[in-house]
Amino acid sequence: MKLDSSLSAIVTGGASGLGEATARMLAAQGVKVALLDLNAERGEAVASEIGGLFCSCDVTSDASVEEALAKASAAHGVARIVVNCAGIAPGRRVVSRKRDTGELVAHDMATFEKAVAINLVGTFRVIAKAAVALAALEPVTADGGRGVIVCTASVAAEDGQIGQAAYAASKAGVAGMTLPIARDLASLGIRIVTIMPGLFETPMFAGLPEDAKASLAVSVPHPSRLGKPEEYAALARSIIENDMLNGTAIRLDGALRMAPK
Repeated sequence: MKLDSSLSAIVTGGASGLGEATARMLAAQGVKVALLDLNAERGEAVASEIGGLFCSCDVTSDASVEEALAKASAAHGVARIVVNCAGIAPGRRVVSRKRDTGELVAHDMATFEKAVAINLVGTFRVIAKAAVALAALEPVTADGGRGVIVCTASVAAEDGQIGQAAYAASKAGVAGMTLPIARDLASLGIRIVTIMPGLFETPMFAGLPEDAKASLAVSVPHPSRLGKPEEYAALARSIIENDMLNGTAIRLDGALRMAPK
């Protein structure tokens, strides 16, 4: 599917990091972009810079997602490109000790459930609701393609570290549902591909000291550095433009395999 001004896109988590880079890439190709995010200040700023639209959106809420999609559709038309970047990365051991008493305590279930609710259920919610409108459009490719969905998992889906049970489980779910969703939506001409980033320069790492970032960077075989959000966006563009890419999860990690901790 060729990127041009005839297309519109929605990007969840579009106010920062991987989502922002993807939104900027799409806008640079003439695509009409709607940024769905909870950070209104940053989202409005990025939307203004790229000539896009900001839509406040909580991916854990049916009503919020439906309202955001309706707003984006009213402004730009139904999105043929759906990019899911909204997510969180909590860290907690399954069993840990309280610092003050040394008492052994179990992983906070609310934290686990929140990670799954945002990263996995939220991603599926956006996919399902966006696909309904997308399926009603006329095909735009010779193969009957109507649109494409790009999701974000993580290398933690395959080699999660200590303290990443919630995060790894949620991202493994995203990777795991990619093929069945592709098969489900194939008859409607809708593709779906998931990107599994390694260590990337995102707001998650923004507060780390430089020596900590350098330590992480050398763990990547080649190139030995943190990935750039623009490199995620470049892969997203390739997925959108290559109609044969469908139903798979792609690692984007410089050959990184995460150690236990």
